[in-house]
Amino acid sequence: MTSLAWIVCGGLLMSCIALVGSVSVLLRPETLERVLLPLVALAAGTLLGGALFHMIPEGINNLGALTAGVWILAGFATFLALEQFLHWHHCHRAEVSCRQPVTYLILLGDGLHNFLGGLAIGSAFLINPGVGITAWVAAAAHEVPQELGDFGVLVHGGWPRKRAVLWNFASGLTFLVGALVAYAVSFRFDVTPLIVFGAGNFIYIAASDLVPEIKAHASPARAALHFACFVGGAVALLALARAFAH
Repeated sequence: MTSLAWIVCGGLLMSCIALVGSVSVLLRPETLERVLLPLVALAAGTLLGGALFHMIPEGINNLGALTAGVWILAGFATFLALEQFLHWHHCHRAEVSCRQPVTYLILLGDGLHNFLGGLAIGSAFLINPGVGITAWVAAAAHEVPQELGDFGVLVHGGWPRKRAVLWNFASGLTFLVGALVAYAVSFRFDVTPLIVFGAGNFIYIAASDLVPEIKAHASPARAALHFACFVGGAVALLALARAFAH
């Protein structure tokens, strides 16, 4: 497949993940919570694994350690700014109280998040298809619990289910837009910095948004399950890194 084909297919599939959110209305809140948090733990592991084992090494190889570090920090700081100034937070629960009940703000924040993710992962496909695939897998693992939570918030905020599905899907399409922008820019500029910028995004989401949600449970059994899911996600991305290295 060409780089453009990878980008388009990956972008469309990522947008379709938004449709998973509609499952949340079929589940009891207690059941949804039990399902979501292990998925959140898995997503945290895959995001960190994707950043540390794939995206950062690729960036260092092409940019050098210091320049790569600057772009990682820029990616981290950008998502901190989104959270600070848009009051947008990746809270993976369906209750309205979990986030500010401002549904349009949620969609705006997620649209920007998806656009930035598309820039980074589209760039990864252009530089190294293997890195692009693993970065996409890591992002997709995060999108599933995020979309479940987002859809629940929209519905509880008064949105009709069909409208919530439509707009969630539309916000997901910004991922494809970002990836296509990276493709267009690549004809004039080196897009490698966007890969490590995306790694900074991944690290911020995992460390600031996901890990705090899974570490606050008193039950030893639940804590062990969440830790196992976290380690499993990271190990899976490490295995992919070794597979692509051979």
